[in-house]
Amino acid sequence: MSCSARRNSKLGPVQRTPTETLTVPHIGVWVAPMLDELTRFRRDIHAHPELSHKEYRTTDQLVERLELAGLRPVRLENSGLYVDIGDGPLRLGLRADIDALPILEETGLPYASSNTGIAHACGHDVHTTVMLGVALVLGKLHADSPMRGSVRVIFQPAEEIIPGGALDVISQGVLRDVPRILALHCDPRIDVGLVGTRIGAITSASDTVRVELTGRGGHTSRPHLTEDVVFALAHIAANVPAVLARRIDVRSAVSVVWGQIHAGSAPNAIPAHGFMAGTMRCLDGEAWESAGDLLDHTVRQIAAPFGVDVKIEHIRGVPPVINSEAETGLIEAAARAELGPDAVVLTPQSMGGEDFAWMTQEVPGAMMRLGTRTRGGETFDLHRGDYAPDEHAIGCGVRVMTAAALRAVLGLRH
Repeated sequence: MSCSARRNSKLGPVQRTPTETLTVPHIGVWVAPMLDELTRFRRDIHAHPELSHKEYRTTDQLVERLELAGLRPVRLENSGLYVDIGDGPLRLGLRADIDALPILEETGLPYASSNTGIAHACGHDVHTTVMLGVALVLGKLHADSPMRGSVRVIFQPAEEIIPGGALDVISQGVLRDVPRILALHCDPRIDVGLVGTRIGAITSASDTVRVELTGRGGHTSRPHLTEDVVFALAHIAANVPAVLARRIDVRSAVSVVWGQIHAGSAPNAIPAHGFMAGTMRCLDGEAWESAGDLLDHTVRQIAAPFGVDVKIEHIRGVPPVINSEAETGLIEAAARAELGPDAVVLTPQSMGGEDFAWMTQEVPGAMMRLGTRTRGGETFDLHRGDYAPDEHAIGCGVRVMTAAALRAVLGLRH
């Protein structure tokens, strides 16, 4: 049974009650009639994915639908938008990311990407559709009985690039006066009808590190006459992670993994140039700050005995998303009320990066994992061309996030 039907199939007509006395768990009554439209909307933007900072059509579609509902969206610079619903001071911000990935879609769906080499392989089309649904439901509720407090729904561009479009949103003042913020992310490991939560770090800091070595090349029979960049690269690859594991608290979960090593073109020639690149990830914000300098210093120290010249390009990415206790509790209360007492599961920490972290550094916030796996069905993975979330997750997400928003507006205890 889909989330739209669960727990609401026996409810009668909607009672027109003021929001001060609204029974929050009845959100499904408002969500169910719009699920077909939301599904069509999701399929439309899925078929027309756009890369970071180029989400022009997606922005236009959102603005058009929100204005049709009588709401007043505000466009951000270049792409993206936000919309406020309600009267009075802001009580909560909700964030969705709207960009796609440079990945070839391989789902074979009738609404697969029409933009070759670009796909919503991370579920941002679902995130966007869920938050559109939340805005539409809140708009209907507010029109029926004005809310004494408002909610800001943010449709953020460029999550998939470093350091992320969240910084642009913040620089434009969109979080000004927002006291707390929530977000969601699809999780193909969790069944539809369930949400995953965790207090503390739920995602990792993520940096990109590139190292270039140059030196005198030569014949492999006379390595003593060269500055062996291949040997130096091998030592850096093996020893940098080992050094950081001994210099930084292991509870910070600092991880350095190399994804590229390139040097040479012949088995009997030591090249004059070598290159390697990888990522550094960390679950602790303070450790992330110190680990960057230590990594750079360690690379140079390891390379020094070999006489090679070292060039390091260390691109600081995003900090970890730290879920605050109160905001996590807000999500959990809403999920249990809407989807059932067993709807919340503990989600593992992810070593992936997420630029929502910049927002949680500005205001308290939390991100939940929205289950998108069909019960008994295949487990997909994110950032894969064949990722196909179960669309019943849309209704679940709308219900939970709308209920959380109303709880924030009404000041309900968790």
